Amino acid sequence: MTTQNILAAGVIGLGSMGLGMAQSMVKRGIKVSGFDINSAAVAKFVEAGGSSAASVVEVAKNAHVLLVVVVNAAQTDMVLFGENGAAVAMKKGSVIISSATMAPDDARRLAAKAEALGLLYLDAPISGGAAKAALGQLTVMASGTPEAFTRARPALDAIAATVHELGDAAGIGASFKMVNQLLAGVHIAAACEAVTFAKKLGLDLPTVYKVITASAGNSWMFENRVPRILDGDYAPRSAVEIFTKDLGIVSDMGRREKFPLQIAATALQMFLMTAAAGMERDDDASVARMIAEMTGLELPKASA
Repeated sequence: MTTQNILAAGVIGLGSMGLGMAQSMVKRGIKVSGFDINSAAVAKFVEAGGSSAASVVEVAKNAHVLLVVVVNAAQTDMVLFGENGAAVAMKKGSVIISSATMAPDDARRLAAKAEALGLLYLDAPISGGAAKAALGQLTVMASGTPEAFTRARPALDAIAATVHELGDAAGIGASFKMVNQLLAGVHIAAACEAVTFAKKLGLDLPTVYKVITASAGNSWMFENRVPRILDGDYAPRSAVEIFTKDLGIVSDMGRREKFPLQIAATALQMFLMTAAAGMERDDDASVARMIAEMTGLELPKASA
């Protein structure tokens, strides 16, 4: 299937991830319309060659593929199936690509709602961050019927470097994403703890970064987040509140499964403490600031 097989695609949610995904499809020659309540995000999308829509219904009515890139399951449910929701405006046989991080049970519930309307549904959470979204190089952890994959393929090829086809039912992709989020949250918390511990020991933090990134203790999150701490830059690329949500989902899943998740639980508490300290909407590397405030340490400040 080529991009010519998609007459139109729509994107609901033009945040840091959705905007990049929409732009990547435009670059591949797909006609894309988008909707977001943030007018500045819409303006950026239009500047990149997309078409703005006045509502989610307007985005959906001509979309053969509809990407929903909002915050959570509740928002996904609202924009698709709430009052004046997008799903009822879609043509039967069109496919929804749902990319919000959510519990597997929520993914299965939303897929059932879509299928009842004659729509295809791809449970397709994403990883890679805003930079890779803008380059069309995301990792997609997807599950759904073979027909859903076939219909969605041109859009997936435009937004992703890697598409993992993980099963034929919704919920599997969501489960993989929650394992990823468990590790991501734990690694961020550990990186922040390590950097502040190094500061307590009187070590030069740029040297710590240089040594650890060349050593066995390195992680992708250490390598990615610690430069923000060294620069004193906590503008939100990925906010603390994302991990209070996602590790909260992980905790709920563990409780339902009667499965102990002690390390994830500790990381969740660290993010909750950071949020309680007023940094909920700041970058998730702010966990280091929370630890520093508790222990009387002074981390680098942003350049004036």
